[in-house]
Amino acid sequence: MNAAWDDPRISRGMTAQLNRRRELLSAGQKPLGWKLAFGSPAAMERLHTTAPLIGFLMRNALLPSNAALSVAGWKKPAAEPELAVYLDKDLPANSRRGTAMAAIAGLGPAIEIADVDHPSEDVEGTLARNIYQRHIIFGSNDVTRAGGLLSGFSARVLRNGREIASTSDLQALTGELIDILRHTADLLAAFGESLQAGQIIIAGSIIPPLWVEPGEEILFHLSPLDPISIHFAPAPTPALC
Repeated sequence: MNAAWDDPRISRGMTAQLNRRRELLSAGQKPLGWKLAFGSPAAMERLHTTAPLIGFLMRNALLPSNAALSVAGWKKPAAEPELAVYLDKDLPANSRRGTAMAAIAGLGPAIEIADVDHPSEDVEGTLARNIYQRHIIFGSNDVTRAGGLLSGFSARVLRNGREIASTSDLQALTGELIDILRHTADLLAAFGESLQAGQIIIAGSIIPPLWVEPGEEILFHLSPLDPISIHFAPAPTPALC
């Protein structure tokens, strides 16, 4: 079976994306970690891929929980409740499952904010644009989940105070957590990068993306941890003549 990076769309897209990341680092921006996307069976079938796509996170994308964010001028804003994986050890390519599990210091909730401004069917272009990444909100890091322990987690998502989704299967749309973590290490190594201690990986949306409008609030409760939320600022009121 061919590796994901043997796909020329992925090879070209990742090369462009990581060149952009290196430019940002050279300009003084600080790295945060990595993101996974399009890991569901349906997404991989549609895109003709065999594993999740990978993008990067920078520290200037961080927002606090309960922040207000304007999406004025965005093309198609989306919010994605995700599982955050905190690393306290480097994870090299070709690591065994036990090594990957030992690198996980804890787990917690995240909400990624994206702007889907390019057709996802163009895998190369999507990767080159860093898979629509705009902002990220994190909750607490539950260190009792070291090793990637998911048992006992359940998730609820509320839009404007009304529950719109709930699940206890946090891997149904992302792929199995340890497998996709190992995939991330392998793919990054193929392009001269690596998973490093201190980095955070968001594992992909646990529900289908939520298309959001100005004035809405999205709340993600990864029980038993505290919920996190994001407010989308109301659209400006047109000035009176």
